[in-house]
Amino acid sequence: MTEQKIAMSDTMVIPRQDEPAAPAAGPAASADLERGYPEERFEPARLLTIFLSRWRLFAAIVAGCFLAALAASLLTKPKYTATSTVVLETPAASGDTAPRPVDTATVDTEVEVVRSRVLAQKVSQALAQQKGRPASELLPTVEGGLKVSRAGLTSAINISFTAQDRELARDVANLYANEYLVAQRETKALAGRTSGAFLNNRLAALKADVDKANAAIAAYRQANNLTATPGASYTQGEVSSYNQQLASARANLAETEARLQLARAQLTRGGGGSNESFDSQVLRQLRARRAELSGRVAQLSDRYADQHPDLLKARSELTDLDAQIAGELRRVISGLEADTQVSRQRVASLQGSLGAARGTLANDTTASIELAELERAAEAARGVYMDFLNRAKQTSAASGGEQPDARVLSLARTPGKPSSPNIPMNLALGLLFGLGAGAAGVLLAERLQSSLTTGRDVENQLGLPFLGALPSLDSVAEAEHRRLSPVDYLIEKPLSSFSEAIRSLRTSLRTVRDGRAAKVVVFTSALPSEGKSTTAVCVARSAAQGGGRVLIIDCDLRRRNVNNLLGIEPEQGLLEVLTGKARWQDVIVKDEASGLDVLPLAHSSFTPEDVFDTAAMNALLRDAASAYDLVIVDTAPTLAVSDTRVIAAKADAVIFLAKWRQTPVQAIDSALKLLDSSGAYIGGVVLSQVDMKRQVRYGYGDQTYYYAKYRKYYQEEPGAR
Repeated sequence: MTEQKIAMSDTMVIPRQDEPAAPAAGPAASADLERGYPEERFEPARLLTIFLSRWRLFAAIVAGCFLAALAASLLTKPKYTATSTVVLETPAASGDTAPRPVDTATVDTEVEVVRSRVLAQKVSQALAQQKGRPASELLPTVEGGLKVSRAGLTSAINISFTAQDRELARDVANLYANEYLVAQRETKALAGRTSGAFLNNRLAALKADVDKANAAIAAYRQANNLTATPGASYTQGEVSSYNQQLASARANLAETEARLQLARAQLTRGGGGSNESFDSQVLRQLRARRAELSGRVAQLSDRYADQHPDLLKARSELTDLDAQIAGELRRVISGLEADTQVSRQRVASLQGSLGAARGTLANDTTASIELAELERAAEAARGVYMDFLNRAKQTSAASGGEQPDARVLSLARTPGKPSSPNIPMNLALGLLFGLGAGAAGVLLAERLQSSLTTGRDVENQLGLPFLGALPSLDSVAEAEHRRLSPVDYLIEKPLSSFSEAIRSLRTSLRTVRDGRAAKVVVFTSALPSEGKSTTAVCVARSAAQGGGRVLIIDCDLRRRNVNNLLGIEPEQGLLEVLTGKARWQDVIVKDEASGLDVLPLAHSSFTPEDVFDTAAMNALLRDAASAYDLVIVDTAPTLAVSDTRVIAAKADAVIFLAKWRQTPVQAIDSALKLLDSSGAYIGGVVLSQVDMKRQVRYGYGDQTYYYAKYRKYYQEEPGAR
């Protein structure tokens, strides 16, 4: 008994639905373990039975969702959708014939521009002018009905607007397309004006910089006496001029000295020269001749060597002529000497001027370096100025001719049919949602189901052996027999399925305790009206009909259900026996229909005293167990009266009844814990008042699940197949 208490206390916690609990300790539980009861697993057929069992809930949810979708579709005012399309184009680059493609980021950005509140305000203002209504009232409508999307992966943007007025939908969609292009032009114009203003301001500043640089160059030239001629200063020109004059003077001097020396030499040798200063007729003739010979000699000298015959001949002729004019030379020597002196003085003068000019040029070179720096700075300033000037001219030329980077591909047309509500789609969605919600509702209801339905539920959730299911008469009895009480139906229909269920439970009592028959068996439940008394009487009558010596004791002091079921109203009963006023053998009432002995309760038997936790009660049970094959004790509900726990501890086994799909598992668990704490041995659980017709939808895998297949077996006459 101690081991049984420990085992039971360890298994009282209710497991999750998806985790089978460990069976309670004891022979029945051990037998189940030996049989290898299958673990909980997913079975499609079981899932189907769950839906079949709650088809009304499922159908109600589906119908509700479908009707809600239908009502919403019928009550919703129709709306119309119109769509205009604009396409983005990047202007073609120079040399290209087609516009360049627009990148994805640009298209996405422009989609957001179309969705912007700024554009919505412009559309509202344009619409307000058409409708004669305030733009502030139209703005929520314009923003609420707008839908902008990119057409696939293209650069086209679809601008859709939905409204109850089809003309309004068309007008707003087209206004959005037009205002979008206007906004692009305005943006470009504003950018052009801003750029033009910036360029003009910058040009004024750059022009001032250029003027300042030019003024600095001019001032520097003037301060350093530099010419304005590119590449040369005034002093450089002066030095160049002096060099040219000095070279000419030196050449003249050399020529004069050469003529003088020649004249002297000719005079000494008696030869003539070609000096034009000789003015005699003879000299002129001789000079002419000599000039010809001199030219010929020069030509021959360039062409031939000095010993060439022609050259020697020419020179001989020239010598003869020199001799002829030698006399004339003396007259002009004095004149030549004077000319030479003048040439020397002129060369000396030019050399002095050239030296002074060269000194000045050295100073000018240093100034030219700084001048070059100023000129480079001025050139850079002019370059920047010209660049901005060209850009300003381009901006000015483009002003007023801005073109948007988009065009209207198609304008919206007046929609012919409403876009919403889409009744077929709404109904389809409502149906699909209803199916999903119905399935979820069924599964949730099944999950929240806190009662027991099948033997598997008993073993998985309570960890106790399942002893059987007792059908309700309404689900198994013929219509003409449903007026009978179960205890009477058992007598009148001994071959019925109900009677067979009682016999099956009676058979379970033979091995409920360590493989041995339990002689003293307590029938109880967690709550009232769960069929424990009816079951106790039925089992007792069935056992008595089978020829056994059976005693049933009514220990429910408040309800006296055994008395009521059997129609007994004795003068003395159990309390009189326990208080010593009568012997139990003297108060036994015989059930004539079955031969069952009944130890009833008298009509005025209730007492607040604890009469069950006494030696008299122990003696009564001991004596009854010796005199009878089976002693059945009907008690009050465990949660209602503490007497039950006292009596249960004295019995060989406790049969616990739970009403099918009614008794909460929490109540059952609480009652089982109380019984376990009292030391009672729980032999197993029986499901009572099972609706066998509905159980087909709930009890997949349970014995009762197949009731429809074997029910006719109980309707056949004895001796039939």
